[in-house]
Amino acid sequence: MSTNLRMSRINKQLQRELALIFENDIKKESVKSIIITGVECSKDLERAKVYFTALEARKCPGILKELNEIKGAVRGLLGQTIKLRRVPALEFIIDTSSAYGAKIDAILDRLGFSSDYRNGNSSDDEEQEF
Repeated sequence: MSTNLRMSRINKQLQRELALIFENDIKKESVKSIIITGVECSKDLERAKVYFTALEARKCPGILKELNEIKGAVRGLLGQTIKLRRVPALEFIIDTSSAYGAKIDAILDRLGFSSDYRNGNSSDDEEQEF
């Protein structure tokens, strides 16, 4: 249990530090616009999958190419700011969960479900007491 808690803390710390690095230290404007949505680091700290998205989803493949070009420099900056015995190798992955969520919303809209119903605020439901 403590290992899972430790890895969760490491993942969150990596996510915070990477967001700060992209915001403050990276000069490429297209890369500055990314949003780090999550980090999954392996238990041996060898590799870290960094999930990201951008405000304009269509630009993500180009941004991924640029991130792969600078991932060595990002890892070096990460090594200067984070206190770990080993700085993991970074693998950038486009996070498609928001696009998937939008697709599900569109399907629900076509089926006639209102957003109030999906959020649990249905006005025509009567509360029943048992």
